Amino acid sequence: SIAVDSSMNVYVGGGSMGIQWDFATIKYSQQIGIKPISTEIPKDFILGQNYPNPFNPSTKFKIQIVKLSDVKVCVYDILGREVETLVSERLNPGIYEVDWDGTNYPSGVYYYQLITDYFSQTKKMILIK
Repeated sequence: SIAVDSSMNVYVGGGSMGIQWDFATIKYSQQIGIKPISTEIPKDFILGQNYPNPFNPSTKFKIQIVKLSDVKVCVYDILGREVETLVSERLNPGIYEVDWDGTNYPSGVYYYQLITDYFSQTKKMILIK
């Protein structure tokens, strides 16, 4: 069987019968678009400027998390409509790199926002195709 939890982790489980029943469960972590860079605890929450900027078709930026926190990173179009959620999970303190692939989006100005339990900031980026 297959199950997905609220953090988008995928669990695959099953059994096989030989002389006796054997069972196994495997967990696949779904950290799409974010990877830890350092476990060093930063002094301040930071949403870094994306690079490259302008970009085509992908860009990346760093975030710094000071305290264990629910973290959400979203991308918005010029009208303020959310076009994609890049991160939505509880993160430990540390420095992370977030990637965004704009292949499926038109050229234009986009905004990306970091929201934590203690901090929120928005920055602008430009996709040119």
